[in-house]
Amino acid sequence: MTTDKGNGAKGPLTGLRILDFTTNISGPSATAILADLGADVIKIERVSKGDDARHMSPQWNGESAYFLAINRNKRSMALDFTKPEGREIILKLVARSDVVVENFRKGVLEKYGLDSVTLVRQYPSLVYCSLTAYGEAGKDQWKPGYDAVLQARTGIMSITGSREEEPSRAGVSILDAGSAMWAAVGILSALFHRERTGRGQIVGTSLFETGIYWMNYHLTSYQATNRDPVPQGARHMAFAPYGTFQTADDLILIGISNDVLFEKLTEAMGCAELASDPRFAHNPDRVANREELEQILSARFRQYPSAVWIERLEAAGIPCSPVQKVSRVYRDPQTEALDMLQKVQHPHIPELRIPRLPVRLTETPAEIRSPAPLLGQHTRVILEEIGESHRLQELVDKGVVGV
Repeated sequence: MTTDKGNGAKGPLTGLRILDFTTNISGPSATAILADLGADVIKIERVSKGDDARHMSPQWNGESAYFLAINRNKRSMALDFTKPEGREIILKLVARSDVVVENFRKGVLEKYGLDSVTLVRQYPSLVYCSLTAYGEAGKDQWKPGYDAVLQARTGIMSITGSREEEPSRAGVSILDAGSAMWAAVGILSALFHRERTGRGQIVGTSLFETGIYWMNYHLTSYQATNRDPVPQGARHMAFAPYGTFQTADDLILIGISNDVLFEKLTEAMGCAELASDPRFAHNPDRVANREELEQILSARFRQYPSAVWIERLEAAGIPCSPVQKVSRVYRDPQTEALDMLQKVQHPHIPELRIPRLPVRLTETPAEIRSPAPLLGQHTRVILEEIGESHRLQELVDKGVVGV
């Protein structure tokens, strides 16, 4: 374990150093998890422009909202590793690091001797993680890809939305975020293995593999039925009633996954006779007669405002929720009760609040200790840590580093 320079962390990964070559969403989301858990993450960025995510919209006082959300707790070093002096500095950092994470296109880092095979051979205790679009095998391993492209490729778009002829991407980058989670799981597993054996290893995941895994029960169901699933909107193909309903003023969503809940629903809605109706008595019956059931319930739901229905349904123990917009989620009392939006002191943005890691640890809590760094904010101090501060001006003049 590499002892860091006192980043103020209390988390379980305090003392670990992560060298982060990642850009955009998936890789930085993975290293954000590790940083929140206490690791010292050194983010290597291009000298002139930095991470591409710095330029994503919307911009807020000159900072990208995307970048702010997933680069907290990191230190930024602006460095050009394509130059010999830059590569030399990188190797010094690798020698002092526990983990390297990258999401370059396949073949890029090989040109500079910074690929997984080379570095793990040179540093046997190193854990090296690569996030790619299509994985490490097959003819598509060389292709670039983004979240929406891989949602299309892995079938997620074909089952998302309301109409088969108009597929939709998920409203959040589920493959970027998902592959980030798998990368973090893989890295932690490799570190546990190293703790027992002293040996590092190569870790890999991809957006494609994540998409296939997220489609697990659809791919299994296809084998059983030989039928392609179609978009269900807010419905669930396995249950009814399950989905959104328009009330007198707003949309709500209910989830009825068994006969007991359906009976409670009908009592709460004042139509208890539906529970004994042979068309709806059991879940397979309700799925088969979904359209008719939804018409009956929709007419009832339109009679009262959403707040009335939510109160009634919750009192009956029915899983339900208003369909909230972001503005309501931001002010949701449960968001506040869980302290999900943590205040961060950023030099350009007063009162910045960022969603914390959704994990609770009683002894070694995850936390947001610092905002996303400015480009090259920590170049000088990192050079000091590896004994290269005397070369700072020379390296700046040559365009090797930025401060």
